Amino acid sequence: MKFALMFTNAAFPDAKGAARLGRLAEDAGFDALITVEHVIWPTAYNSAYPYSPTGKIPGSPSTPLPDPLIWMAWVAATTSRIRFMTGILILPQRNPVVLAKEVATLDYMSGGRIELGIGVGWLKEEFAALGVPWERRGKRADEYVAALRALWARDDASFTGEFVSFSGVSSNPKPVKGHVPIVVGGHSEAAAQRAGRLGDGFFPLNAGQGEIGTLIAMMRRAAEAAGRDPKAIAVTTTCPGVSPRGDADPRPAIEERRAQGVDRVIVPVSAFMPDLEDSLPRFGEKVIRQFGG
Repeated sequence: MKFALMFTNAAFPDAKGAARLGRLAEDAGFDALITVEHVIWPTAYNSAYPYSPTGKIPGSPSTPLPDPLIWMAWVAATTSRIRFMTGILILPQRNPVVLAKEVATLDYMSGGRIELGIGVGWLKEEFAALGVPWERRGKRADEYVAALRALWARDDASFTGEFVSFSGVSSNPKPVKGHVPIVVGGHSEAAAQRAGRLGDGFFPLNAGQGEIGTLIAMMRRAAEAAGRDPKAIAVTTTCPGVSPRGDADPRPAIEERRAQGVDRVIVPVSAFMPDLEDSLPRFGEKVIRQFGG
């Protein structure tokens, strides 16, 4: 079982704090740092944030939320082993040709430590501000995944789609392994099916202990229907029984997640604050090393 820290760029938006977190997490044995994103934060919005009972994003419009790719580049330069994942990047809002260059460059310069977690978005007002159609954003995301992979796989690449088309173009440098793992985020049926059809990973962030098994089974059925190996799709999710501050033994909850098919457990970085120098190494010794991380 691997372990990752979540909401990292939101918790440490400053350069010094981000670098400090990266070094401490790497030394403690964490597998990855996971970032979040919103390009803009509307002063008022009617869209419901799906990860809070209030329907609102925690914080306020003045809360610093660095661009995830730039934040990851900064911390990658101060570390050597830890991986980075966007959790998630709102793919339909991005130009896929530009994004292919940005992500491949980041992967190349970090030594192959990047995972592109993607989602289709929930904040309609953000799409409007960016001038991107809200409708059919799922179809747009699927097409963008194919376009990204075409540009990463070869030179003289061509792709023809409804939303993006190019012919005879090359984008270099290429990712270290010829591709960047694409991890599909979301805890809906559509997300599980998308992960099965085209994902290298599945990231159901807000799934409960009971729900996760259903979502993984759904993802695996979709993978089999698409002629893909479902076991090759890594699953990253939360584990409510794991708390660095609690006295309860986290092993039963982690073993249950492992039995359900989870490969990596995420813990919010806020759970380790403010004493990172004590809490992260302690978690590494008591939990990560006990599970082969």
